[in-house]
Amino acid sequence: MNPIKNLKCLLCGKEYGPEEVLYVCPNHDAEGILDVQYDYDWIASRFSRSDLKERREESLWRYKPLLPVKPDAFEPPIKVGWTPLYRASRLAEALGLKALWAKDDCRQPTGSLKDRASLIALVKALELGAKVISTASTGNAGAALSGLCASIGMANVIFVPASAPEAKVAQLLVYGSFVLTVEGTYDDAFELCLEAAKAYGWYIRSTGYNPYMTEGKKTVLYEIYEQLGWEEPDVILVPVGDGCIMGGVHKGLKDLSSLGWIKKMPRLIGVQASGSAALYHAWKEGLDPCRMKPIEVRTVADSLASGLPRDRIKAMRAVQETGGAFLTVTDEEILEAIPALARGCGIFAEPAGASSFAGLVKAVKTRLVSPEEKIVILITGTGLKDIPSAMRAAGKPKRIHPSLKEVEAALVENKLLW
Repeated sequence: MNPIKNLKCLLCGKEYGPEEVLYVCPNHDAEGILDVQYDYDWIASRFSRSDLKERREESLWRYKPLLPVKPDAFEPPIKVGWTPLYRASRLAEALGLKALWAKDDCRQPTGSLKDRASLIALVKALELGAKVISTASTGNAGAALSGLCASIGMANVIFVPASAPEAKVAQLLVYGSFVLTVEGTYDDAFELCLEAAKAYGWYIRSTGYNPYMTEGKKTVLYEIYEQLGWEEPDVILVPVGDGCIMGGVHKGLKDLSSLGWIKKMPRLIGVQASGSAALYHAWKEGLDPCRMKPIEVRTVADSLASGLPRDRIKAMRAVQETGGAFLTVTDEEILEAIPALARGCGIFAEPAGASSFAGLVKAVKTRLVSPEEKIVILITGTGLKDIPSAMRAAGKPKRIHPSLKEVEAALVENKLLW
């Protein structure tokens, strides 16, 4: 039996069997995003929280009974998931917080949380017998799909905006993807990807369109709770661009709550770049996400750049239903967070990944979080994906001649005579 009960449209509420529709509700074209609904009673009769103690998989497959895949689903050779959760005591102390943890999804195979969704996309494509998978991406989602496809020799086509960082495009090319750089925005790349995939019969991985991407991303929430020994956090801060990660974290919470594995929901705080803050402004104005209009975006955090977030309905509900909030951080605050996070707990993040810490700094200053709360920040991508931003944030090394006197002079200049 399949654990999926139905696919429910978030706009009109119409329900479909898993075999009836592939991506979206046909009543709303590309906007009809679906939510995967599970038979929790059936799952609970076969899988419990205590069963996790017996599972040896150090990957997201340890949660297979909670995923929209068959029990005998193909498992690619690359391990995805089960990334570290660090107790960030020094950062907590600096911010006056009692308890802070950082979930390091920089440690995924291709360096970002997006591997979680791409793994599910690959498995679903194989179930359908697809020959080619395609996605639109600012870089990370494409790299995740590219790397996983390379592990089994699956053809893939990636659409990226021309502004995508060179390191991310390099990943795509090294993995062997067919890469199309679009002279336009991420939203332009998204629309072109949908058009081309429909024309050529490719399987579509794009978030905010393929409902199963939320299901892959929710596994980061499962890991956080299991790694905390089921000690429940009060607040989780999540970087928000398209909104799919936020929607995934919320879906994970709803799963655990429906199964009776947790007693309360933490507040979810979505962090947006001030130059790409469509959801923040809609939330502040009390605007229905269905009525949001595209905005012009400009931010150093390319993974947060989305003029019209594709998973905006799920992201907005995540904040509203947990009593959370959206907040914005400037590019300067994001860049300052990169070395601060690295030096405070050893995680080197790209701008989007560091934005959750930048958001935490602002949340502390504005008293959006309190010192006594248990807080988790989600770090979504490695800094190696955007070296120019890292160098801009950290500065350049001191250049000297091969002379001990110059070493000493440099130490004195920088007040480093320990």
